[in-house]
Amino acid sequence: MKNYKIAVIAGDGIGPEVIGEGVKVLNKVAAMDSGFRFDFTYFPWGCEFYAKHGKMMDDNGIETLKEFDAIYLGAVGFPGVPDHISLWDLLLRIRKEFKQYVNIRPVQLLKGAKTSLVDVKREDINLLFIRENTEGEYAGAGEWLFKGQPNEVVLQNSVFSRKGTERIIRYAFETARKEGRSLTSISKANALNYSMVFWDQVFEEISAEYPDVETASYLVDAAAMLMVKDPKRFEVVVTSNLFGDILTDLGAAIAGGIGLAAGANINPERKYPSMFEPIHGSAPDIAGKGIANPLASIWSASQMLDFFGYESYGKQVLDAIEELLIESKILTPDMGGTASTSEVADRIIDLIDTRISVGKISV
Repeated sequence: MKNYKIAVIAGDGIGPEVIGEGVKVLNKVAAMDSGFRFDFTYFPWGCEFYAKHGKMMDDNGIETLKEFDAIYLGAVGFPGVPDHISLWDLLLRIRKEFKQYVNIRPVQLLKGAKTSLVDVKREDINLLFIRENTEGEYAGAGEWLFKGQPNEVVLQNSVFSRKGTERIIRYAFETARKEGRSLTSISKANALNYSMVFWDQVFEEISAEYPDVETASYLVDAAAMLMVKDPKRFEVVVTSNLFGDILTDLGAAIAGGIGLAAGANINPERKYPSMFEPIHGSAPDIAGKGIANPLASIWSASQMLDFFGYESYGKQVLDAIEELLIESKILTPDMGGTASTSEVADRIIDLIDTRISVGKISV
C-alpha cells in the first residue's frame, strides 16, 4: 500500500474548519481503494503561532516539510499580524523554497453553480490559469530608502529570469497540447517596457515549437474586460504572478464565488512537496461560526488526488461537488443556504458513497 505523507497547515480563521472537512473527504476516498492511504501530520503555524513566538513557523519548518509528499494549507492572515508578514513568512516562503513555480487555478462554472454574468452558458466559463508562482512581481526585490524622511523612496522590482519565464510558458504549452485547447498569454508590454516585452518575446519564441497549439495574447486590462464580456475565448491561460493572482479572483467572481476557488502550487519535478489550498483567505469575520464554505478546500483536495495520479477519484470528488450544487439543498450561507461547514462535507461524502453503490466509481 502506498502511504502519502501530508503536512497539514490549517492556519488562521476558517482555515482549520474547511481543511478539516477536506481531510475527511480525502480519507473517504482513500478508504475506497486498498492501494493507498493518507497520513496527516498537523502543524500549528500561522498568525496565532506568530503572536506567541514572533514567527510564522518553526525555524526548522522548511526542513521539516521537505519530508512530506504534499502540503495541505488552509489560510493565513488574521487581524493583528501585518498581511505582508503572514504572506511572506509562510505562504510565499514555502512556494519559493520548494520551487513551486506552477500555480494552477481552475476557473470553471460547475453544474449548479451560479454566475454573475448574464447570457453566458455554463460551458463558456471553463478556463485553466497557469500562473508563474515564484518570481515576477512577487520576487521580493527592492529597496526602502530614506525611510521616514521627506525624500523617502520605495523601489519594488519585478524579476523575470529567462529560466523562470521559459519554464512556466513551456508548462502551459504542454498543458494546452495535452488537453487539445488554445493557449492565451496575458501581459502588459505596452506599459512595462522591460519585463512584459521580455515575457511576450519568450512566449513568441516557445510558440514556434508548438505549431499545433492555437495561441492568443492580450494586455491584462483588455483580458479583464473580456473575461467578463466573452469568457469563452479563454481556455488555458498563462500569465505572471501578479496578473494571475488578480485575474483568478475575478475568475472566481464569474464562476460561482470565492467559496469555490481552489489552487495548486506545483513543483513539477517533484523534488519538493507541492501545496494545495483554497484561495478564499482566512475570513476572520466568520471564523468559529461553523458556516464557512468547505467546497474550495474539497476542490483543492481533488487537485491533490490528480497530482498523485488518481485522476478518476479527483473527478469523482468534483462530480460530487456538482451534484451537491445541483441539489441546492445543503449549502452554506455564502451560497444562499443555511447548512453548516460539516453538513456540506458530510453530504459530499454521502454522494461519493451513492456513486459507488450505483456503479459510477470502480473500486
